[in-house]
Formats: sequence, C-alpha cells, structure tokens
Amino acid sequence: MSAIRHFLDLDQIPAETLRRILEHASKMKAGRKGLPKGAVEPDRPAKDRILAMIFEKPSTRTRLSFDSAMRQLGGATIILRGDELQVGRGESIADTAKILSANVDAIMIRTGNPKVLTELAENATIPVINGLTDDSHPCQVMADVMTFEEKCGPIRGRKLAWVGDGNNMATSLIHAAVLFGFRLDLACPEELQPSKAVLQWAAARQGQIYVTTDPVKAVADAACVITDTWVSMGMKDAERRHRILAPYQVNDSLMNHAAKDAIFMHCLPAHRGEEVTADVIDGPRSVVFDEAENRLHVQKAILAWCFNG
Repeated sequence: MSAIRHFLDLDQIPAETLRRILEHASKMKAGRKGLPKGAVEPDRPAKDRILAMIFEKPSTRTRLSFDSAMRQLGGATIILRGDELQVGRGESIADTAKILSANVDAIMIRTGNPKVLTELAENATIPVINGLTDDSHPCQVMADVMTFEEKCGPIRGRKLAWVGDGNNMATSLIHAAVLFGFRLDLACPEELQPSKAVLQWAAARQGQIYVTTDPVKAVADAACVITDTWVSMGMKDAERRHRILAPYQVNDSLMNHAAKDAIFMHCLPAHRGEEVTADVIDGPRSVVFDEAENRLHVQKAILAWCFNG
C-alpha cells in the first residue's frame, strides 16, 4: 500500500515533485482550451472520489477552485463549515479525521490554527490538503509560480519581491524560493517580519532570501512584485497595522523601481487604496486574475497527485 500523499506545506514536498505538479497543471490547462467549464478530464483521476472541504474561514477562490477542480477530475465534493461539524461542540480533531476518512477520499481544510491541519493529517488515513492556515498558503504560491512562468519564463534565478506583512503568504513564498531556486527580497516593517524559523530553514539550504525594511530596496529590478491585504480575517489591530504598513503600499512610484517588464501579483481579496493602488492592480502589469484562474489548474494537479495520479 502506497504512503498517504498529504499536501500540507511546500517544505515537506521534494522540489522535483512540486515541479511535476506544476507541469501537470500546465498540461491540463492547455488541454482545456475551447472546452466548456464543466468538461471532465478524459482520464478522470478523481472518478468515484469525494473531497470534503472544511472552511473555518470564509473563502471565494479556494472554494470555487477546489470544487470545480474535483468536478473536472470526475469527482464530487462535500462542503462543510467549521460550525457545522461536531468539532464545534467539543469532538476532537482526531475523531473527526477518522470519521472523515471512513466517508470521503480526501480532505481540504482552510483554517486559522496550523495545529488543526497537522492533527487532522496525523489521524487521517486519506490525503489532507492545506487550503490555508495562519502560517502558510502553499496552494496559492504554487499558482503564483505557475503564473510567473507563463508570463516571464523560468523562475529559477529570477528576483521576486514581497512587500508588506511577513505573513503566511510570505512564508510559503520563502519555501518556494528555496525549492524553485529564485531570489526573494522581502520588505516588511520591523514588527511584522517573517518568522525566524522559516528564515533559518531557508538559510540552512542556502536560499537567496533577503529581508529589509525598505520597499524600494526590495523591489529594485525585481521581475515580480507581490503583496497581500494588511488586515487578514480575525485580526483585531486594524488601525495599528494600517499605520505600520502605510509606507509599504504598492503604487506606481514603487513599481517604477522594479524591472521595466515587472508584473504585479496579489492573492486577493484586495483593498484598493490600502496595500495597492487601483492603477497598479487594475493596470497592465497586474496578473492577479491569471493567478486566480491558475488556482483551479494547480488544485487539479495537486488533487491528482494526492490520488496517486
């Protein structure tokens, strides 16, 4: 019996496997040109399989992309909110994992607490996929790498820049920079630096990761500039975060320090006039909706891999 293939964090999966997943995503995307959205892949890698999707946090792109992905792979989904499960009344994550394992073929969870994801995977006998935690967002970053390579060519050896909070997206980008071989410069306020643990992980693997408080320095000659919302779901210090992050807004002035053909990315949802100006996110350098579309294709490839496809 083959080992269970969880997709929990990029640093837990070999670089060559991540590359194969992206290649499969690109192949499936190319094969769908001209097909209706509901057309099923001819090899149906999720035929007769069910994906349980647990949302402890609201979602647009994750929910749509995973649901559509399973349907295009020939499978089905069950969507559950955290407050609909008995976990909300005190049932353990371990017991929930065992019940889910007996009824469905894989689990995707979008949660705040990364320990919930870990405990679910430790007790499930089916694949578990990280749809987002407060610590990381690996599916989104896989779509970002795919989008960059579609627009700019191979990512290895290129410079990308992150501007803003050293949050879960920043962590997954650091993982990706090491595993896909690109340079990542991060401009973050002193109070919102990336975690020391992920920086130490990258340093131990000779990753080209550079952290600064100066957004101009980080963005200089970058092929891609990436940011995220200043206040994520559940945060209660919005006023303070806006004050700290105001100098990190991505606007035309900052983008002009990047390479002439630089692109702009954002995982969405975006707040125009806060972390990014409308003229950037709605301008010709923005690829945010290409990123959003590629979530579907990457999710399909991740699911196929989890099902040993």
